[in-house]
Amino acid sequence: MITRDEILTRSTANRYPLVTIAEFFEGNTLEDSIAPNQYGEGRPGLAEIAARLTTLDADPAVAWIRVQLHEEMFDDDHDGIAAESVAICTSLLPSDIDKRLDVGELCAEPVWEGWSYDEDTYCGIPAIPDGHRVLTLVWD
Repeated sequence: MITRDEILTRSTANRYPLVTIAEFFEGNTLEDSIAPNQYGEGRPGLAEIAARLTTLDADPAVAWIRVQLHEEMFDDDHDGIAAESVAICTSLLPSDIDKRLDVGELCAEPVWEGWSYDEDTYCGIPAIPDGHRVLTLVWD
């Protein structure tokens, strides 16, 4: 799991780095590090979320998936890592992603086109291939 210090090192000029599925989920036992409002309210555990995202990421219609970090984790008084959304660069329709991830069971909102925050809020955005766009899976 990536550490808060590693994330802060990657951030540039108040821009948030995107992190891979592996960086965020592997070894992460902090169940409330993503979708904390749904933790304990029926949301599957981190391992299940990671497994679904990893399976989706293997699809040729998906260029990449990155966890979008929550702005609160960049506050001086915040410990650990925190996220509430995931960016999916794909040529698939939002409805296809919703079905494949089963967003209802994930206790997430239906995916939508765009980012959680303005695109210029992020640094290290991978290339977006022709015919692809960024969709966001968010827990609110």
